[in-house]
This record gives sequence, C-alpha cells and structure tokens, in this order.
Amino acid sequence: MKQTDHNNQTDSQYKEALDFLYSQLPMFSRVGAAAYKPGLDRTIALDNLFGNPHSKFRSIHVAGTNGKGSTSHMLAAVLQAHGYKTALYTSPHLVDFRERIRINGEMIPKAKVIEFTRRWKDFESDINPSFFELTMTMAFDWFASENVDIAVIEVGMGGRLDSTNIITPALSVITNISFDHTQFLGSTLKEIAAEKAGIIKSGIPVVIGEASAETEEVFKNKAEETSAPITLAYNNPLVSDIKENPSWGWDYVSKSAGNFHLPLAGDYQQKNLNTVLNAISLFPSVGIDINREDIINGLENVDKLTGLRGRWMRLSEKPLVICDTGHNQDGIRYNLSQLERIYSRRSDTSRLRMIIGFVADKDVDHILPLFPKDAEYYLTNAAIPRALKVEELQSKCEIAGIKGNAYRSVAEAYNAAMSESSPEDVVYVGGSTFVVADLLAAIDNYIL
Repeated sequence: MKQTDHNNQTDSQYKEALDFLYSQLPMFSRVGAAAYKPGLDRTIALDNLFGNPHSKFRSIHVAGTNGKGSTSHMLAAVLQAHGYKTALYTSPHLVDFRERIRINGEMIPKAKVIEFTRRWKDFESDINPSFFELTMTMAFDWFASENVDIAVIEVGMGGRLDSTNIITPALSVITNISFDHTQFLGSTLKEIAAEKAGIIKSGIPVVIGEASAETEEVFKNKAEETSAPITLAYNNPLVSDIKENPSWGWDYVSKSAGNFHLPLAGDYQQKNLNTVLNAISLFPSVGIDINREDIINGLENVDKLTGLRGRWMRLSEKPLVICDTGHNQDGIRYNLSQLERIYSRRSDTSRLRMIIGFVADKDVDHILPLFPKDAEYYLTNAAIPRALKVEELQSKCEIAGIKGNAYRSVAEAYNAAMSESSPEDVVYVGGSTFVVADLLAAIDNYIL
C-alpha cells in the first residue's frame, strides 16, 4: 500500500474513532451538564479493565480554577528539559483532540487513538463511561505503554470526584480557587475549595498557589487530616524582580532559577510561575532530579516544548491581536486589566475591538459588566452545542450597556474586525475557550 493511501486510511479511521467518542460519549466541554458523571466507580472499573495503567508511572497532579493548564505545561516543560520522558494530560483541547494527550510535547498518534477505541469496543463492557473517563484512560494506557518517567496530570473539574483522582502522585498542586462550575462544585469558595482539596493525599506534599483566608483554612485542615506537607506559595515568593519585555512576555529574576525570560505574556502568569517555582523547589524531596539550567530552559521554551497555545497569545502585531482562554470572572478581570494597560499606550486614533462569545452555562450577566463600554464589539458564538447563541448574547450585552454586531461564526467576526482595523488598533478575542479554539482552527486551516 502506498504511503498516501495508508495515511488516508488512517485519517478515515481516526475520524471514525472520534465520531464514536463524541457521539456515544458526549463531552462536558461541548454539551455541558448532560455529560457530567461524578464519582470514581466507572473510572476505577475502566482502569481495572485496561490493567491499571495509572499505577505504572509517576505523576504530578494539578488542580485549581484558573491557571492549572499553564501550570501543568510549565512543569512538564521543565521536566522535559531535564531529559525525563514526560507525559502531559490536559483538557479541553483547542483544535485537535490529541492535544490533550502528549509525551515530550508530541501528541498521541492517530493510530493509538484508533487502536484504543477498537479495544474498548471489543470489551463490550457495560461500564458506560463519560467521554472524559474513557479518554483519560486512553491517555494513561498510552503513557504506561510508552514507559514514561513522569506524567503531569491536569484535573478536569473539581478534584475529589474527578476521574484523574485515582492517581497517587509524587506531588499535588492547587493553583487557586474562584467561582466556576458552581452547579457541580458548590456555591461558596469554601465548598469549591473542599472539592479541589480532594486531590490532597496521605503524606503527599501539596503546593497551594493562591488562597483567601477561608480557602486557606480548608486546605490546611485537609493537609493536617492527611498528614500532607503543605506549601503556601503565596507566602513564599520566589521571584524578586519582574520586568515586561518590550518584544513580548516577561523577564524574571528568581531566587531559585536566576534570570530568565517567560514567553507567556499574561499578567496572571506571574502567580502561576510562583506556584511552579515552589513546586519545583520540592522536586528533590520527592525524588525528582532537576537543576537551574533545566528550569530556565524549560520555562523559556514552554510553548515550543509542550505546544501550549491560547494563553494571552499574540496572533498579529499590526493590528495587535491577542486571544486568551480566560472565561470566568477572575480570568476575565485579569485579561481586561492587562488589555486596558496595553491599549492606554496606543495612539489617540487607535480603537479597541472585542470579539467575544461565551458558553451558555457561564454567569454571563455578572461577567459582561466587567467589559469596557467604549470598545467596538463583534459578538459571536463558538461552533459547539454548549455555546450561548449570539442572539441571546446580543440581548444580554444591551442590558449591560454594550452594543455590538452579531456574527454567526468566530471566523466571520474575526474577519469583520480585521477588515475594520487600522495598524494601531488592538483586537481581543476571548470570553470562552471555544471561541479561541474556533479562531485557532480557522487559522490552522487557512480559512480566514
């Protein structure tokens, strides 16, 4: 068989496998609450069915409301820079499903997705897992078969009942707590913190990136209950100086890593970085070798090493186009503050253009008032069932004092904004991970 024919056949079989996963097992990120199945019973049953792959590699477990994806990527990059065969499991993906499952930055091969899906079908099991449960098992199965040295595992939602919580990691990390997924995790910060604290395990060190007085109490109590050594990163700043790099990103001076440049340019990455550095400081105590050169190399090349995209990502310089996956009140607040600072430096004739869309189960009524009223708005919806329809978004915007035109797709909204922009303008794309995902997919497929 010719290589081209083989590739076409693989692509066809891969599409069939994905169609099966998406249709038989709806994923939460696309359809929302209907796909949510709390509890670990199905995950444990699946894990048993595939020979307990979770027990065959060391891991670091990362939970939190915001920043857990960036934190996971930075940790993986540093481990990879040292020479560890490093697995990375994150969610959701932006363009390609396989982004969720990587080893040394390389996505799981299509053939492995096909093979795992066939094995699952052959079992004819009555477990009835969620999309997340089955695809997480796929990841763990591949990591085990590839004999990875260590895997950085990002929690999907919460912690206590999240499928990933079957692992016993070498180290646990909780980035922060804010309001998100309140219909599942609780309506108060203490309740949400209690769910996130569920990843704290007996005797396993845990790093807390940020906490308020009420959530700190939850974490300390859980750590004491489980005899888990706890590090409060926010009380242990490891960065002594920060300067914005004129080209992009930040230049840091760190007590533990020396001088380095971080290409992740979002303001919020400063707290994520401190969490990461505190976690790395514990590596020797949990048997993970590391040195200063690895830390610098990993952090300076995090996007190249791990494929991280969509975090305060610059897509164009003239006009300046920035996209970011921040989607809850705290994430949006950070983004808008940084956007205001950047825009204030532009000329008097420049315009701020906002391409925004949301998912239907977000508290949009409390998020929209955060947005500036004097920007040009291009309202849209991502191409997923869970998206808030653009007509409804337009109505909510009017109530919040925001006026904007409606566009049926992110690509259409983006094209409209770009056609009206001057080189001095600033264009922001965000509100939802899936708005950013649709834009990146359009760029990757050259359809803009």
